[in-house]
Amino acid sequence: MMHAAIYSFTHGQALAADLAAAMRLKHELIESHTFPDGESRVRIPSAANTAFIYCPLDRPNEKLAELMFAADAFRRGNTRRLVLVAPYLCYMRQDKSFREGEAVSQQAVARFLSSLFDRILTVDAHLHRVSSIGEVFPEIEAANLPAEEAIAHFALEQGFGKDTVVAGPDEESAQWVGRLAEALGARSVTARKIRRGDREVEISFPVDPDVARKRVLIVDDIVSSGGTMLSALATMRERGAASIHVVVTHALFDEELHRRMQMAGASNVWSTTSVPHPTNAISLAELLAEALRDELKD
Repeated sequence: MMHAAIYSFTHGQALAADLAAAMRLKHELIESHTFPDGESRVRIPSAANTAFIYCPLDRPNEKLAELMFAADAFRRGNTRRLVLVAPYLCYMRQDKSFREGEAVSQQAVARFLSSLFDRILTVDAHLHRVSSIGEVFPEIEAANLPAEEAIAHFALEQGFGKDTVVAGPDEESAQWVGRLAEALGARSVTARKIRRGDREVEISFPVDPDVARKRVLIVDDIVSSGGTMLSALATMRERGAASIHVVVTHALFDEELHRRMQMAGASNVWSTTSVPHPTNAISLAELLAEALRDELKD
């Protein structure tokens, strides 16, 4: 039996291979077959003593079933240590019941994953009223890695610096927008968001942002429907920014929204490799590898 290996399904296969290369481990592909009735069959190629399953959990429902079957196969193969590497972790937004009869999806998914894995590693989890990933997964080991250092390094390579304005589209982004701006020696500004619906968002800045003839970098942890980002782009364009660029940790948006962001004034849209996406430009492989190296110590 191998000491340790990286495993993945076909989704995220290339990113899993990057992580395996960074950790100098073998990458193995988990086979998943869907029958005509919609049921799945999962088969692992081998069972390492420590198995890292790499699975970005965007569009998660089918993937959660695959993880359940894969975990069962590894345990049957006598894997002793099972680690989920999910750079994007699904269902973290709903951490309370807003209406009578609603499920609390964060808690339900956390209980499910905790029953399968010994440790979970993610990046920039979308937490609201919960202060840490440990509160979400109290029964197993869990770590929530910040992507800001990788983003800052990339931004410096792209020439962003003291003449840049780093903008956050809502209050939740204020802390890490400020830290990114500090790393770049730049100024930061964050907006207040008022959500009217899933796709209707208004934002306003507490003070009129002085971005005229400046290079603006709008950063956010997650972009899905994109209303907040489109509003931020419109504001920066109206204020006369010389150029506007977007960086996002988790790119969950489709090609149409990407096109709309470009039409709204985005010169570039970059994302981390937390989920496979055409905008991927910032690798998380080394960040994840560094956090997992303690698993390889004898």
